[in-house]
Amino acid sequence: MDTATTALLTDHYELTMLEAALRSGAAHRRSVFEVFARRLPDGRRYGVTAGTGRLLDAIENFRFDDETLSFLDEAGVVGRATLDWLAGYRFTGDVWGYAEGECWFPGSPLLVVEGSFAEAVVLETLILSILNHDAAVAAAASRMTSAAAGRPCIEMGSRRTHEEAAVAAARAAYISGFASTSNLRAGQRYGIPTRGTSAHAFTLLHDDEREAFAAQVAALGADTTLLVDTYDVATAVRTAVEVAGHELGAVRLDSGDLLLLAHRVRAQLDELGAAKTRIVVTSDLDEYAIASLRAAPVDAYGVGTQLVTGSGHPTASLVYKLVARAMSDEPDAPLVPVAKKSPGKPSHGGRKSAVRRYDADGVAEAEVLRPFRADAEPVPGERELLVPLVLGGEVVGREPLSAARARHERSREELPLSATQLSRGEPVLPTIYE
Repeated sequence: MDTATTALLTDHYELTMLEAALRSGAAHRRSVFEVFARRLPDGRRYGVTAGTGRLLDAIENFRFDDETLSFLDEAGVVGRATLDWLAGYRFTGDVWGYAEGECWFPGSPLLVVEGSFAEAVVLETLILSILNHDAAVAAAASRMTSAAAGRPCIEMGSRRTHEEAAVAAARAAYISGFASTSNLRAGQRYGIPTRGTSAHAFTLLHDDEREAFAAQVAALGADTTLLVDTYDVATAVRTAVEVAGHELGAVRLDSGDLLLLAHRVRAQLDELGAAKTRIVVTSDLDEYAIASLRAAPVDAYGVGTQLVTGSGHPTASLVYKLVARAMSDEPDAPLVPVAKKSPGKPSHGGRKSAVRRYDADGVAEAEVLRPFRADAEPVPGERELLVPLVLGGEVVGREPLSAARARHERSREELPLSATQLSRGEPVLPTIYE
């Protein structure tokens, strides 16, 4: 886990709000913030919770060390009293949220942060930057793995985004069912299987394809994947089988009419006796391209640009809003709901509980939000969605990445069948406020 401070991964106005609240005396009022999206991106039927594990690490590392405080002082961001307060900053509140991998809908409180206003407000930008990016990638990845219908998807978008965003994207994609990644840092940091063989440059380096294929097979074995579209595909496939034999692992197609080529290459491989050789396709795929290849003899998909950019929606449009606050800074002061009334950007005041309601067949039928009650009894046919992540400032919600991956599969499977349609439509579940 990276232990570098995350305190400056934030916006200037978080600290100026803090300074003003400290001066007014309101900074220590108990407050509740919620993370939610007012709507899903056009055409999306559900969202996917992702980034939670990364966020828990980031909250732990949200500390104002000497170097950070010196920068704030020299830049004149805040005054001495605020700097002194930040020097001892530790989040001591509670965080509840949708478990990583869980599907969500408009209004769903993905994260509930409770603590003093001062402790909670400074986390806003950090929380949103992590969750907005990872949830956007995870939603795109979920649509892609659904379209792939059980065929493995390989994440390979590292060269199409920021170097650290690439690692986060690989993690989010894995949660949503991607089988592996090309990114070695993601493999090291998160234990995600890594894959990769060669690019066109390797073929072009050698005098001809036969020499290039022979070098790759000698280094990686006959079960490797040979790239066969540098020159003529049919010639390359024949050469690949001649070099690697019938045990050739796979061939990769990275250009052209993939549907037509996949059928031709499958027929050619079978004729050459390489019936077990798989076909991997790449070339700027998205969920629509993957779906269009469902009837083709394709064994795996490599996805890059469209995945790491959220397939046209690079943010989940999550916001972080104050929904309740105490009337004073007394520890037992009751919380009162607060809400924005801005046209087009309203919010629902008050801390909420969130449950998913199911029909008699166990299919999800609604997302139900109601005022939070600590003594609320479980209701048959409903499932609580909020789980503890941080209690009293201590992280309690860490889990293996495999748990989030398995949870997403279960969560997606319980949705109505129309959730996986790629045509435009409304969220597959309504959000009901009770």
